[in-house]
Amino acid sequence: AIDAGVAAVRINPGNIGGPDKVEQVVRAAKAKGIPMRIGANSGSLPKHLAALAQEDQAEALVEAALEEVRLLEQLDYRDFKISVKSSHVPTMIRAYRLLAAKVPYPLHLGVTEAGTPYAGSIKSAVGMGALLVDGIGDTIRVSLTADPVEEVNTAFEILKALGLRERGPIMIACPSCGRDNVGVQQLAERVEERLRTYPEAFEVAVLGCAVNGPGEAGDADFGIAGGRDVGFVYAHGRVLKKVSSDILVDELFHEIDRWIADGMRRPKRLKMAKPAALAMAEASAIPLE
Repeated sequence: AIDAGVAAVRINPGNIGGPDKVEQVVRAAKAKGIPMRIGANSGSLPKHLAALAQEDQAEALVEAALEEVRLLEQLDYRDFKISVKSSHVPTMIRAYRLLAAKVPYPLHLGVTEAGTPYAGSIKSAVGMGALLVDGIGDTIRVSLTADPVEEVNTAFEILKALGLRERGPIMIACPSCGRDNVGVQQLAERVEERLRTYPEAFEVAVLGCAVNGPGEAGDADFGIAGGRDVGFVYAHGRVLKKVSSDILVDELFHEIDRWIADGMRRPKRLKMAKPAALAMAEASAIPLE
């Protein structure tokens, strides 16, 4: 694989085949100047660690990785990162915490074999998020039974949620309640689908009523609050317009596109400048466009 020109390789301590095999890979990696990942996995631990794995799988994962670390250091090769993946989220979290306290090398995070997109995304977010929020982890991989594009999108959403990377918009949306006269789930899905085409980083709030609109949309760059017949478009804490509900989404994106074309300048935020009830009353008085 190295001779064929790959950018990096992974060795699995559980099946690489012993120190002589590792040395062969290291020599090839050195010759080509490429990095390596030591990738310990709970499903393929070395046989001599089987007893430890029965007692404490997290400890076994860490020991498997450390054995390879020591070997690579003896071979004077340090261009590597380490992963200790498990499909069991608590085991994965504990293993990475143990490893982070023992080595100075970059860590590659992942919940292995996380599953289908819904459950797998949740497990990946919980496992990696618990570590990333504490500064543990340098690269990540979301492993889903799905198109790899979905894995990448989920990974970016995890990083965006923690403020670690910017890539495209962030949308917040309220849960449905008795004040929802517009069908906020369908409204949010329509907005989210159109936001996928934007590479720019900004935040959009989708609210089902005007009661929470002034407050919740105040933190977002843009927002909409739906109603039975009319809705409101917000921008940077201000109510921009009141429009018919059937054109609410189109008007939102009209304002977003105009803002992007004008250079995405963000004015001073006005959130909490007025009580929500007063802001809502003023918004209701805006003429319908």
